[in-house]
Amino acid sequence: MRILIVSIGTPRDRAVAAAIRDYEQRAGRYFRMETIEIPAAVGHGGQPDRARQKEGESILRRLPDDLEAWALTRAGTSLTSGDLADRLADMGTYGQPGLAIVIGGAFGLDDSVIGRCQQAVSLSRMTLPHDLARLLMAEQLYRAGTILRGEPYHKGG
Repeated sequence: MRILIVSIGTPRDRAVAAAIRDYEQRAGRYFRMETIEIPAAVGHGGQPDRARQKEGESILRRLPDDLEAWALTRAGTSLTSGDLADRLADMGTYGQPGLAIVIGGAFGLDDSVIGRCQQAVSLSRMTLPHDLARLLMAEQLYRAGTILRGEPYHKGG
């Protein structure tokens, strides 16, 4: 199954970037992982709506039509690690080619992107930096892979 992460910006902190790479590589043992990093909108200081719109246009141009798309947003549905694994298993069972996970920038995701996605998913009700959201998502994809294969990484119920 193909997993595409579409993210605004590149990780700035080297330690966070290394952790993201590590978990994305680990998840790559279970899924065909791809990442698209879209530059953050610049020159829109004081205009978050315009920045979101520009970033949204860039995201929509890069989202493949054949993948189910999920928007990461704090207003989305909360999933457990087991729920994520089950959803990915269902996609595989029913022949879906994969999943695109969209992570917004500093100002979040434009409504046009959220509207294009089949689901809005929340990692937390708290606001997270987009680099941290990407790290958490990568770790959860790795965890889902281990759950699906019955490997001992996941200790939760």
